[in-house]
Amino acid sequence: MPETVLVTGGAGYIGSHACVALLEAGYRVVALDNLSNSKREAIARIEEIAGASLVFEQVDLLDRAGLEALFRNHAPNAVIHFAGLKAVGESTEQPLRYWQNNVGGSAVLLDVMRRSGVRKLVFSSSCTVYGAPETLPLTEEAPLQTVNPYGRTKLAVEEMLRDLHASEPGWNISILRYFNPVGAHPSGMIGEDPLGIPNNLMPFITQVAVGQRERLSVFGGDYPTRDGTCIRDYIHVLDLVDGHLKALQWLEGKPGIGAHNLGTGQGQTVLEVVKGFERATGVSIPYDIVERRPGDAPAVFADPALARRELGWSAELGIDAMCADAWNWQQKNPSGY
Repeated sequence: MPETVLVTGGAGYIGSHACVALLEAGYRVVALDNLSNSKREAIARIEEIAGASLVFEQVDLLDRAGLEALFRNHAPNAVIHFAGLKAVGESTEQPLRYWQNNVGGSAVLLDVMRRSGVRKLVFSSSCTVYGAPETLPLTEEAPLQTVNPYGRTKLAVEEMLRDLHASEPGWNISILRYFNPVGAHPSGMIGEDPLGIPNNLMPFITQVAVGQRERLSVFGGDYPTRDGTCIRDYIHVLDLVDGHLKALQWLEGKPGIGAHNLGTGQGQTVLEVVKGFERATGVSIPYDIVERRPGDAPAVFADPALARRELGWSAELGIDAMCADAWNWQQKNPSGY
């Protein structure tokens, strides 16, 4: 029997791509999602791309009874935990919702895993746990100093996982700290489908390109960077999910617990991404430089050497592929799913 992997947030942006990769790699996949920030249609498209079926359960992580039933019925061997709220601005307006969902939901999941005898977990963390970094590139040894409620919930789950492993060393846990995922599956069938005004750069650019929005707002043009705009480490979603498969394989060696950065190691300014999109697609993106957003660090990018050394993983796709695939998704799905 192939290994069964439970993917929480399996209908979401990164979760849907991970489900495709897992199915294509021969895993049996159980996707859980409460559909609060995703669409049921994504599941059908995952199956169409992969040419294989998965099990979908519409369950909220705070629904302990529903989660226990899922574990009884499907007996997963491992869990990849994506499910969570992820908008930084929203987290400052609704901190209790973020703590309840991201931290409370993770605590329920871990307890149900523990009671079910499942001790293998890949956790979707974030480079926001590093806050506004003092030195770059960021290694996994950098100080953990979050600056917003979203980041604090990610760091709280990381600390919960470390406490759990210290109390029960039989757990094997991979913590993956993402930098800035962008792009979409080359088929254009699944991609990033944000609710309302996008919080992230690439979907904002593609919505301007497709005519949904008039102009891109660039937050701050006076940072101490090459062109005055923020620098971030953008990583193609396909490279990101490959990191999860490599992490699952790493867990087979029973390593205990470890954290790895998933980034390219190359920082791009906002305007460099805009120019890259125009180059890759031939579409012009009008933009305005507006006031800085509170909490935005001038530059954040990874040192991915540890993931290369321990997981055998490195990013392969560049900014042109990220832009072309994001545009392909948006053109084929101008209003999302």
